[in-house]
Amino acid sequence: MNLHLEAMALSMPDVARHPNRLPFRGVLTLVGVASQRSPTGARGHRVMLTRTATEEALPSLLGMALDYAPALASHDARRKVGIITEATIVPLHDGRQPNATGQIAVGGYLFAHDFPDVVHEIRAQQGNSLGMSYEIADASVPNQNAFIWTVTGFTFTGAAVLRRDKAAYPQTWIALAASN
Repeated sequence: MNLHLEAMALSMPDVARHPNRLPFRGVLTLVGVASQRSPTGARGHRVMLTRTATEEALPSLLGMALDYAPALASHDARRKVGIITEATIVPLHDGRQPNATGQIAVGGYLFAHDFPDVVHEIRAQQGNSLGMSYEIADASVPNQNAFIWTVTGFTFTGAAVLRRDKAAYPQTWIALAASN
């Protein structure tokens, strides 16, 4: 059973061999699963995005930037190196109910012509060492005293590529297309 419960994409025209569009794909985060580490802004708390909140926020992810910090250890919202054009919530396990745990699969483009050094760095480290992390605003956390914050509402404001050992969810990943 292959359930894609929520899928969204921006319609981008095909431009053969566009020098500034290098396709990427990856897993941005898990849904309905507590993070293994505290994300930036969570004040030391692990977090869990609820399925309902994630489904409602998914449209806000389209058109948002992918950012990059040179050490691949944090976010840098001022260094936008790509754009997210697709987002899908995919179940983690076949045969589960629609409100079960999942992951957000994303796709888009790196600005390869503008950032050849970033493309080189990601290619050199992609595979088992790089992951992704989301950026959100307007987060609603009903119980801020909880050990794990349950996020019941939010808006996506972007994403970052970083080392998996720095990501709140080390199960995330990013892969670049062979060429643009």
